Amino acid sequence: MKTKYIAVWVLAAGLMAGCGDKFLTVNPETALSSNNFFVSESDFKQAVNASYEPFRQMYNERAWVLEEMHSDNTYYARNILYGAVDPTENVADFAVPTANGVTANDNVLVQYRLNYRIIARTNQILALIDGVNFDAASKGNLKGQALYLRAFAYFDLVRLFGKVPLHLVPVTGRDDAALPLSSTEEIYAQIEKDAKEAITGLFDKTKQEAGRVTSGTAKMLLANLYITQKKWALAEPLLKEIVTSGHYALMPDYNDAFSFTATNKNNKESLFEIQYMEGSSGYNGNQIYRFIPSPITAAEIAPITGTSNPQQTSQESNNIPTPDLIAAYEDGDKRKDISIGYVTLSGSAVENKRYPYIKKYARPHSIHQNTGQNWPVYRYAEVLLFLAEALNEQGKPADAATYLNQVRTRAGLAASKAASQADMREAIFKERRVELAFENKRWFDLTRTGRVKEIIGAYGAKVKANPAAYYFPKGAVPPPNAFTVLDDYYGLPAVEAALTPHF
Repeated sequence: MKTKYIAVWVLAAGLMAGCGDKFLTVNPETALSSNNFFVSESDFKQAVNASYEPFRQMYNERAWVLEEMHSDNTYYARNILYGAVDPTENVADFAVPTANGVTANDNVLVQYRLNYRIIARTNQILALIDGVNFDAASKGNLKGQALYLRAFAYFDLVRLFGKVPLHLVPVTGRDDAALPLSSTEEIYAQIEKDAKEAITGLFDKTKQEAGRVTSGTAKMLLANLYITQKKWALAEPLLKEIVTSGHYALMPDYNDAFSFTATNKNNKESLFEIQYMEGSSGYNGNQIYRFIPSPITAAEIAPITGTSNPQQTSQESNNIPTPDLIAAYEDGDKRKDISIGYVTLSGSAVENKRYPYIKKYARPHSIHQNTGQNWPVYRYAEVLLFLAEALNEQGKPADAATYLNQVRTRAGLAASKAASQADMREAIFKERRVELAFENKRWFDLTRTGRVKEIIGAYGAKVKANPAAYYFPKGAVPPPNAFTVLDDYYGLPAVEAALTPHF
């Protein structure tokens, strides 16, 4: 039983805090548990590092499915040789089967569990760190990271599901493993509490280890929460603190806002990015291979990936830029050619055989299916756009224009002509779409602005009316249930529902 629970902690469950005094005081010398591991600063550093680990799988495999492809920015390109409808296709089609508030969709389940893995690991840290003596500044920074990561995981969960169980202490056994669903407001309140406390302990970017969250990152998360809640006056000062800190700036070239496979990581524009490392250590990603149109030959993929051993792929194609997004770029926008490339596939069943692909993540690397570029979560460009939004919603469109136009200037565009609050609101909404394309922002922008049914309803009608424009082979059409589930939240995972009486 002890071995079982130690293993479960490694995968992110609780520890055996409630199995009796004798059990707690007798530990095999060769076994690690919370009773004999968390005794030094080094131990907590290792535990904090482990709390970042689930992000690699999350951003490589699932977040873009649920938060970008579940929008009008990208779509799922069919390969008619694959007959079955898969869970990813259902997400792209707004056709996730849901009954009684739960779904069996695998993307939902994995994203849910990865977030709770982060939460369980940070709960263990937060439960014990104050009881161990070491340097106060280092302790504050490590505790701040744990608080941020827990808050971020709950922020992702609450925006995806609306209501989830709120675990704030380590799970000790079956009795406390299943909690009732907390309300959206209760989860928001906990995110706010954690983010505020994280800000006080975290180092700023000049002092923090590269790749770790900073006080600026925590301010951005808290501002994002306030923006989601429409608490514009609370978001504004946080965003201005980031702007005036001097720690962040727009990279002069939009292309350099994103890392390469081994360079330009955690640059001046970065507030938080998920760390990947090309090579055999197991820290690599392979997002571009999940996104690339297919079937693609080795000769066709070689210019995109730059590898020494290009290989053909024949899988379904995911996260393909839509004609709607492509049309959203203004003439002369430098971001368009940096973000989107085109490839002609000789083996495609689509009539013109030409597809767009996400070029901003197609960084040259050495080995097929092994990439090292980081994934951007928060960039300074979004700080400026959030600040513009917060100001505009307080009736200050002229002030908002100052920050909006910084983003537009880098893109090679003229200043926005929006003058009224309503026009500025739409200008910012459109600017976020192209500036932050493929960064998992679009779905949350649609839900927080209440525009899911309006925008996705119209988008779905266009897909159904002209499937060929959305990468369907000749004669193929969307499934009958496509664009029928236009809810702001996903159903909770059915597998988890089977383990709890609460949903």
